[in-house]
Amino acid sequence: MLTPTTPQAQLLGDDLILKTVASHDDVERLDAFNAGIHGPSVTSFTRELTLHHPNTRPEHWLYIEDSATGQVVSSLALIPWTWQYEGVTLRAGEMGIVGTAREYRRRGLIHALDRHFKTLLRDGEYDLSHIQGIPYFYRQFGYDYAIPLERGWRLEPHQIPDAAGSRYRFRLATVDDIPVLAHLYDQAAGALSISAMRNEAIWRYLLEHTPKTDTAREFWLVEDGDGAPVGYWVIELHGFGTGLNICETSTLPQPLGAEIVPFLKQLAAQRAKPYIRFNLPARSTLIQVARAWGAQDLGTYAWQIHIPDIPRLLRKLAPVLERRIAASPFANLTQDVVLSFYRRTVMLRFSKGSLVEVEEADPGEGCDIQIPPDVFTPLVLGYRDREELARAHHDLSIDGQACYLIDTLFPKVPSFIYTIY
Repeated sequence: MLTPTTPQAQLLGDDLILKTVASHDDVERLDAFNAGIHGPSVTSFTRELTLHHPNTRPEHWLYIEDSATGQVVSSLALIPWTWQYEGVTLRAGEMGIVGTAREYRRRGLIHALDRHFKTLLRDGEYDLSHIQGIPYFYRQFGYDYAIPLERGWRLEPHQIPDAAGSRYRFRLATVDDIPVLAHLYDQAAGALSISAMRNEAIWRYLLEHTPKTDTAREFWLVEDGDGAPVGYWVIELHGFGTGLNICETSTLPQPLGAEIVPFLKQLAAQRAKPYIRFNLPARSTLIQVARAWGAQDLGTYAWQIHIPDIPRLLRKLAPVLERRIAASPFANLTQDVVLSFYRRTVMLRFSKGSLVEVEEADPGEGCDIQIPPDVFTPLVLGYRDREELARAHHDLSIDGQACYLIDTLFPKVPSFIYTIY
């Protein structure tokens, strides 16, 4: 939301100034810039996110101005999220809407913006940062793939049986349905180890402001014969490709999923969509139904994640790590677990099963695992397990006796992040 703020400015040389948004005029200038970089559809997205999203603040919007021309030449935004990791609340800061005018590229402008962005992460005590981002580019800023983002399956209309009579009613949801949608969402998110949290303000933004942007979605509510809500799914109106894109769903029983997909076939025909694309968690009922009917695997993509402060994140995750220890043969563990990240070492001190201390340790001491910090990101977030990572990264090494303990602390877990805008 755009609230009064003290504008920030930093001289970069060559007539370039790094600034933060301070006025509606700045918003309009960013709108125009992003439209030129990303296409006109991003204009309304930028404006709605800046002016109406409950999480955004003016100081989260960074841009570089060429003072000689008065033009915006590069920009990015910090979009605050709240995630949960097995009941632990985490602050996550998305790096979004990143772009530089073509004639100003390869001059280190994104590096300058990233340095200020990392300061915002530090000062705001963010536990994680994430970006959808193009492949490879963001590795230089400390990001690595660590949370599922895309899990696409394509189903052709001829593979789907025609809809028969149904005892369910499908209708578009409205803002009056927010309490129901929120309840169903929380139920589905509870089945995931890592998910995004939505409060009422986020839900209101999704239903009132998102439809005005290129991330517009339709929320479809499912009611049983008595009119009681039993589930929902979401259609992304401007997603990848020309198909009917299903991008979110609540928990659904298999028989209901088998009735929803033929209804989607009808919608696709009405809207001249040549196929249906499902971008959902792998365990989703609609994915299972689609696969049973012959859906084509479109492959995967992932959120790129940066951990600003590994010791702080591990302290935050103490309840998660303690529960894993308690449910294992290591119950009541009293031991120091030493993680070497090559240039720094972190010690986890357990006493009777409780994580009582997380602190920097002497790099010269022995360790239980050596792992590059970017490889640790998918491990600690459960995107890959130790054995998978070790096969791909030969600079991950482990004391043989510590294998089972490390696997206990950092198992592979289900996760999926549905959007908040």
